[in-house]
Amino acid sequence: MERRGILNLSAMALFASLGCASLARADDTLKLAIGQMEAWAQQPAILGQQAGIFKKHGIVLENFGTQGAGETLQANISGAADIGIGIGTVGVMRAFSKGAPVRIFGASFTGMRDIFWYVKADSPIKKLSDATEKNTISYSTNGATTHSVVLAFVSEFGVKAKPTATGGPPATLTQVMSGQIDIGWAVPPFALREVEEGKIRIVANGNDVASMRGQTVRVQTVNTTLLKERKDVFLRFVRAYRESLDWIFTDPRAIKFYSAKNNVLEHLVKLTAEKFQTRPDMQFDQIAGVDAIISDGVKLKFLDAPLSKEQLAELIQIPSH
Repeated sequence: MERRGILNLSAMALFASLGCASLARADDTLKLAIGQMEAWAQQPAILGQQAGIFKKHGIVLENFGTQGAGETLQANISGAADIGIGIGTVGVMRAFSKGAPVRIFGASFTGMRDIFWYVKADSPIKKLSDATEKNTISYSTNGATTHSVVLAFVSEFGVKAKPTATGGPPATLTQVMSGQIDIGWAVPPFALREVEEGKIRIVANGNDVASMRGQTVRVQTVNTTLLKERKDVFLRFVRAYRESLDWIFTDPRAIKFYSAKNNVLEHLVKLTAEKFQTRPDMQFDQIAGVDAIISDGVKLKFLDAPLSKEQLAELIQIPSH
């Protein structure tokens, strides 16, 4: 009897340990591709995970950065990422129109105030109209928001500089400072320190393109496999993302976390959140200016034809609260 009791206790302990292991594995993992990962506007998933918000919803994120929206979208289309963060809206529309298995599930950024173009402090270029055919103006990757804006600079303002893909803000700054590129681009807080120190000068802002100010220029996307096969996981992710988005603007720890992780002075992070990438700009629940986005997409030859109402209803699937 005593031996049988010991065996029973051992079995119970084994089942308990297996139960604990099962609980430890209960969190669902999602892979996120994040364009320009260092930008404040891309932080809800990153800082929200650091703060334990996604863990609370049973989600573990594997976040990886890309050089721009084009790379982010390709990762999401291929299934290398379940979710894409911060992808140019018109680029997603183009991919969807060609059969790509992605859907929009939320807005990332509305308006263009968060992107600026700059030159070295000693550059003769004071404004975009000073640039000639011999100059270059940068954007991140084909199909990215920065690409759309640069093409709008060319078509609407007659900017003569040659559009050139330069990747992310760090690589772009290196190319500007070394003289390889004349007009670089950045997203705050990146390069604000160089502006503050007088090393570079801002010559244009994305909101200079009036038609784009009210447009949701970047969106969040999901691969349809996740929608079909793991919808509960996806919906929990959306709840956690919304909570994280509110958290980064209300808890001072968010700025401290970001500052420490990215080696950016706290006052520059705060400036970014208050002036460049604000909570209203980062609203999640509405894709604004859809007709204008489509019109610009057709005009700039990103889209072969306008999307129909039926296509838009299929493409844009924002979960309710």
